[in-house]
Amino acid sequence: MLERTHRKDRTEVTFVLPADNPPGPVSVVGDFNGWDPHAHPLKATADERRAVTIALPSSSSHSFRYLAAGDYWFNDESADGQDGPNSRLHT
Repeated sequence: MLERTHRKDRTEVTFVLPADNPPGPVSVVGDFNGWDPHAHPLKATADERRAVTIALPSSSSHSFRYLAAGDYWFNDESADGQDGPNSRLHT
């Protein structure tokens, strides 16, 4: 799930997943972090979810996917669309 907070000069996007599905560590990777699986790992929250927030330029578009343990790549069903095999996000 994607949660957006619009600021004056940027959009803060929070990438949210359930705490245990899929099991193990998960990162969000995309063109905004050079597809680096270590840049934005999701962390446990108090409400039994995992999340990470990334500040992105307003009025921009980005491709991204999630990477879970075992080299399991998957998309976000709440994304704004698809870009080939990737999810697409518009800020």
